Amino acid sequence: MFGLLNRLANVGVDICPYYWVQEETEPCEQPMIKDDAAYSVRYLNLDELKAVCHLKPGEEYDKMMKDVENGHLVIALEKDKTIAAYTFVELNSFNFKGRRFNLKPNEAYLLNMWTFHEFRGKNLAPYLRYQTYKILSDKGIDIKYSITDYFNKSSIKFKQKLNSKPKSLYLAIVLFKKFTWNFTLRRDLTKRR
Repeated sequence: MFGLLNRLANVGVDICPYYWVQEETEPCEQPMIKDDAAYSVRYLNLDELKAVCHLKPGEEYDKMMKDVENGHLVIALEKDKTIAAYTFVELNSFNFKGRRFNLKPNEAYLLNMWTFHEFRGKNLAPYLRYQTYKILSDKGIDIKYSITDYFNKSSIKFKQKLNSKPKSLYLAIVLFKKFTWNFTLRRDLTKRR
């Protein structure tokens, strides 16, 4: 289903059921990297992101760069001066497929986790996410959210390891990037589990 919906989106019919997830609802243990090498965590600036970005120039690439210019934080995991993975943090209220998400000063939205192919299978994504939690905690941000595609089971599983829980289930429908509908399918999912 995930693959079919991606193919439909490529022709202009974007049907996206998604969870609004609260991450690390209770403290979690630091995930272990499956590698003996030393990794460090650091911010990437816009020029560094442009040099390593996994997207090709185009609409998505341009939006990502504009978001960083407008304040998105980019946090990376580095090994021997090579970026292995990176993720983004939004600290301001934002729109996602026609739905407005308002963030308070102690809240952040985590998005766009990317691990480069040669570094996959080493448990870097959960490790970087955990390190991001620590960085945000130092900034006084204790509530973290993300959006997870309903059919993206690997992302759901990775977030569960970090004590993340879906709060609501939504459905977005975008036709040819002109018409957008966003429906609430379920609220308060944490109370039902």
